[in-house]
Amino acid sequence: MVPSIPVSVDLVVLTVRNHALSALVWRRDNPPFLRRWSLSGGFIQLDEDLPAAAHRILAERAGLPGAPVHLEQLQTYGYPDRDPRQRVLSVAYLGLAPDLPASEKAHMSWQPVDSLTVMAFDHRRIMQDGIERARAKLEYTPLGAAFCPPEFTVADLRRVYEIVWGRSLDPRNFHRKVTKAEGFLVETGATTTRDGGRPAKLYRRGPAELLHPPMLRSLKE
Repeated sequence: MVPSIPVSVDLVVLTVRNHALSALVWRRDNPPFLRRWSLSGGFIQLDEDLPAAAHRILAERAGLPGAPVHLEQLQTYGYPDRDPRQRVLSVAYLGLAPDLPASEKAHMSWQPVDSLTVMAFDHRRIMQDGIERARAKLEYTPLGAAFCPPEFTVADLRRVYEIVWGRSLDPRNFHRKVTKAEGFLVETGATTTRDGGRPAKLYRRGPAELLHPPMLRSLKE
């Protein structure tokens, strides 16, 4: 007889909040791993597919209904001892979003990823995989703009890259690269002085799906 293995969906939701890369986590109020931070998750229902389950959990468990979160499937985790209670297969999703409000759910909190050194189950491993996916996405795709509001400056975007990559970037070289990447940014025609100094152009995300040329972390500024 083939054993029945439950399937869960876990969300790694990342944002740039208070000048730090942060993850949406919740403090467990039941064993196992009582009081440890955990990712938002839940079991898939019989009448839904995986993307629908991810969006339902984002709304119901994470407390972010209707939030502008980019969701994509990250990886599947199925090693036998990942849950001490039973064998569970988990399909993880990565969510990227601009600075979001606090969750409507009790126990949910945005925490800097560097502070999440101990987590429940294998959730730190899943979170680290999500962070690395996000870092790689910023190299080859325009998803860095997913951390920005609808209209943003090049300096806003550069701060996102610096926070997610964990390194300083030369402002002039960064400006040159992102403005020359085909279809990455579209000028809105407006400017802002919110950062002080000279008015800065406001941009929105362009139609590109891949960056040409890419923004490689390995390249020297």
